[in-house]
Amino acid sequence: MSGARAAAALGYLPNHGAIGALTEVDGFLTSNLASAKGEKYRLCQNSIDHGVCNWAVPIADDNPYCRGCRLNDVIPNLSHPGALLAWARMEHAKKRLLHTLFQLGLPVQSRREKKGGLVFSFKESDVPASPVLTGHDDGRITLNIAEADNPGREKLREQLGETYRTLLGHFRHEIGHYYWDVLVRDTDELKTFRGLFGDPDESYEAELKRHYEVGPPPDWQASYVSAYATMHPWEDWAETWAHYLHIVDTLGTARSYGLAIRPEQGDDSKVPPGLGMTAKRLDFDDFDDLIGGWLPLTFALNSLNRAMGLPDLYPFILSEPAIKKLRFVHEVIERAVT
Repeated sequence: MSGARAAAALGYLPNHGAIGALTEVDGFLTSNLASAKGEKYRLCQNSIDHGVCNWAVPIADDNPYCRGCRLNDVIPNLSHPGALLAWARMEHAKKRLLHTLFQLGLPVQSRREKKGGLVFSFKESDVPASPVLTGHDDGRITLNIAEADNPGREKLREQLGETYRTLLGHFRHEIGHYYWDVLVRDTDELKTFRGLFGDPDESYEAELKRHYEVGPPPDWQASYVSAYATMHPWEDWAETWAHYLHIVDTLGTARSYGLAIRPEQGDDSKVPPGLGMTAKRLDFDDFDDLIGGWLPLTFALNSLNRAMGLPDLYPFILSEPAIKKLRFVHEVIERAVT
């Protein structure tokens, strides 16, 4: 029947940066978002064919894939057991990353749009002696789909002595390498980068060898966000960038729920003085506001996790030098998007 409406499903509209209910009307989709009134959409082809995407594509866009999926170059071999589930988990993490990049106003250009542009390859290690390595190379971000196996990733995290290892963390780290190329490498930002992170021209291979033979310095927490950040200035930047995305995305989520933390400050309180935040009042353009909201939030969330017998949600200590590096990331982004 013409004009008949099917049951609504949730879908993400990249051009509006929000999720809304999608309803089918006369062969196309409309959203309940006020900002999308009158606009027509269809589902991404990867939603129709594989059920791994919930992004919508404007009818006027002749590409069958959404802005996120069209960045893919290699997907897992879906004839292999577990490959579809692995891909779905990877797409979920990648789409969360892209949402944050769009919200920050950062350039997200594909390899089809720009030489050295962004492209994703999700690969499987077919030969044990030659494993697929997660990494970045001139805009290409490669992830081993084994990282989507939750028990396997947790086992590897313990073997490597890491406090944190997630798919989303991998994406945020590797995209940091991409944005070092885009925002720092050949710009006036490089001088400040050298003062904070060190010389990026140091031999990466030599520093990699040193890191895995000797390990991080014993006092690494005094200057770095993680032990891996001590390996090379590029890795220090990528780790710091990832933590910056942790901060803005988590605080943005807290703001969307109107979260407020106002701990009591009695004489016997174990809470540091002045530790409180109201997410709705945070100014995301002001780094001092961000870090001032992040510290009490993670203090509270870590305490809640411990109450449930779970590991800390944010198992890191941010020293003053690490915070200075985070501030630099913030300022680089602010200068790039204004």
